[in-house]
Amino acid sequence: MSVFSNKSDGSGAGSGAKGFREAKGNLSLDSVTKQFGDFTAVDDLSLEVPRGSFFALLGPSGCGKTTTLRMVAGLEQPSRGRIRIGDTDLTGSRPYERPVNTVFQSYALFPHLTIVDNVAFGPKRRGAKDAAKLAADALELVQMTHLAARKPSQLSGGQQQRVAVARALVNRPEVLLLDEPLGALDLKLRRQMQVELKRIQTEVGLTFIHVTHDQEEAMTMADTVAVMNLGRIEQLGHPEVLYDLPKTTFVANFLGQSNLGTGQVTGTDGDNLVVEVAGTTVRIPKERSTVSDGAITFGVRPEKVRISDTQPEGAGNDVKAKVVDVSFTGVATQFLVTTPSGATWGVYEQNLDVARNHLRPGDDVWLEWDSGHAFGVPVDDAGAAAGAAAADEDAAQPVAAS
Repeated sequence: MSVFSNKSDGSGAGSGAKGFREAKGNLSLDSVTKQFGDFTAVDDLSLEVPRGSFFALLGPSGCGKTTTLRMVAGLEQPSRGRIRIGDTDLTGSRPYERPVNTVFQSYALFPHLTIVDNVAFGPKRRGAKDAAKLAADALELVQMTHLAARKPSQLSGGQQQRVAVARALVNRPEVLLLDEPLGALDLKLRRQMQVELKRIQTEVGLTFIHVTHDQEEAMTMADTVAVMNLGRIEQLGHPEVLYDLPKTTFVANFLGQSNLGTGQVTGTDGDNLVVEVAGTTVRIPKERSTVSDGAITFGVRPEKVRISDTQPEGAGNDVKAKVVDVSFTGVATQFLVTTPSGATWGVYEQNLDVARNHLRPGDDVWLEWDSGHAFGVPVDDAGAAAGAAAADEDAAQPVAAS
């Protein structure tokens, strides 16, 4: 087992006598609020991160995720609320007193020191007699032993990122904070590092909290994702659950893409709600809707929709549309269509056949989906617009803002 691993430890908490740095257990935020003058950056946020998990705070710029991370690190103090690890209250303690380390997007390596000396810096300052051994083990964990004698300027961005992780892990923190650590890397290297960070987290068994605006990054690495908006958590859960069953229009728009329509619940049909959306009758499983009557926003993901130039047999869960754009992307073909209500929908069709797609802009088509793939959320025009705008902004700006 790695010398950095916490897997063999119990979940007992450190007492005040042992000091803040001995705290062990789940990370808890209890009704935490952070205000800067009249602006509330984090609003009454309560959260528990299980020990040893990979947790992601996901959201657009300005949603409060980085402020939350800075409060966990001790770089900011909450205006109200408490921050605990296990039974140890860290509120008010200083950053160096906490069993927490941060990997920043800028890496912040010392340019005049070798890689091994960068990693050994922390243990040496603590007076650890085995600082050299600890640094060597950390470099081996991130597969950088062969570059130990180089200076940071002689490394690529991805290599510097690995060193920054090693320098944080060598201190054996209870919690490792990752503040947009992959934002400065190109797309291919970013994807490689996603896999590497997950491997490292699994091997060492530490609690990782990853702050990012990149939904693919969060879903690829994290066991649990919290989607933040306006200082609050909109929805929290496993990545697959968040994507498949969003609970708000903001999450439906920000996390991936959704085809949405506002309608009215007109009745029930067994386990389904019957909904009238722009003159079309659709069905939504009751268990997949947070609304049971009145106004409702119907949604279905683009890859769940089938497109055809002939009307499907049977009634319900289909709508006529007109093709406005066709894009071949290799593994799939993406269609943009307009429905009779004027809404623009997306359809992703995987390229499984050798025959080329024959649909072209201007063609009349029919869209069909299984009711089990639909979802219902409360009507929230502001949330829908904010989620769509945030998703568009982050897609256009791959390098993260804090």
